[in-house]
Amino acid sequence: MNFIFISPHFPKTYYQFTKALKEEGFNSLGIGDMDYNSLSYELKTSLTEYYKVNNMNNYQEMFKAVAYFTYKYGHIDYIESNNEYWLEQDARLREDFNINTGKKGKAIASFKSKELEKKYYKKAGVKTARYVIPTTISKAKKFIALVGYPVIVKPDNGVGASKTYSLKNDDELKSFFKTKPQVKYIMEEFVEGDLISFDGISNSKAYPVFYSNEVFPNQIMNVVNEKSDVYYYSNKECPSDLLDAGEKVLKAFNAKYRYFHLEFFRLREDKEGLGKKGDLIGLEVNMRCPGGYTPDIINYSKSANTYKIYAQVMKMDKTTEDLNKEKFYAIYIGRRYGIDYKHDISSIYSEYKNNIVMHDIMPPILSDAMGNESIVAKFSSLEDATKFKDYAMLRNWLIWYN
Repeated sequence: MNFIFISPHFPKTYYQFTKALKEEGFNSLGIGDMDYNSLSYELKTSLTEYYKVNNMNNYQEMFKAVAYFTYKYGHIDYIESNNEYWLEQDARLREDFNINTGKKGKAIASFKSKELEKKYYKKAGVKTARYVIPTTISKAKKFIALVGYPVIVKPDNGVGASKTYSLKNDDELKSFFKTKPQVKYIMEEFVEGDLISFDGISNSKAYPVFYSNEVFPNQIMNVVNEKSDVYYYSNKECPSDLLDAGEKVLKAFNAKYRYFHLEFFRLREDKEGLGKKGDLIGLEVNMRCPGGYTPDIINYSKSANTYKIYAQVMKMDKTTEDLNKEKFYAIYIGRRYGIDYKHDISSIYSEYKNNIVMHDIMPPILSDAMGNESIVAKFSSLEDATKFKDYAMLRNWLIWYN
């Protein structure tokens, strides 16, 4: 079987996908824009062959690369990047090379358009925030008269929290329309809720063979726009109502052969026109891995290898991995340069050397959302995980007295 993995060098842990695919018997074929000699040793040894293009945004170059692999190895079974940025190009390549293990051509729009996503959430029986496409300021004001301030505005086809804002009054609304990029935006009512995700790997029937629940106490929009603290954790267990909603959403989207990331709010209080406290509200879907090193965090939480599970599902529609091993709360913290933290890295290691499982400097392209320096640790209790977060992110505060 032949699996083309687009941009296998980013993030750097993605070599584990190509490694697992090769170990499961695939021809593990990579296409990227890095020179072969610049690839990590781990990635080089995990690939059957690598094809370098000068510009991955140049479709003709990408087409030529896939054509080369097709000529040399035969029909391609999968083309995937597991990266939001390349999903539309992945789909176009599948269309042109008649690859049926993922969405083709324009069908990918249901995964990319936030407005279209709401229709599929509705099909799944999951409520979403009310919205409008704010083509004019008068249309926006009419919507705000219904739901009130604040409102959230974001690109209909966007990645993460990029160019996402909370508008709190008419002045901010006017400023938004003066500076709004010439792309389609969606405006939603503000939801007072806890952000959680349903992540995992689906098979040919759009059923989650493996799944996990992540919790984001500080919403990504605040992290990016305010450069605030970055932390989140992988839960030991997945709440039953989230599993039920996640399964229905995957089925509604017909999300086959995906490493998926589905986002929800859990309401903190009753909201008229939306739901009761504790209800799940669909936010958006991402039919690719959760961002950054989250697959690794899930691995530490579930004592599993999701890269291997992914490769096995792609090969035989199931996994032979033991999914009943001991589970932990695996927590990610991202520290920012320029902040005076009370405890330095050596102190954190000294205090938590038996819990820390990852430590890295984040690439600039991820630092807005993930912080500059990351640490991942795992714990048996959420209380201990929270104490670690508080210790590692405690800042020095200078208090002046008259």
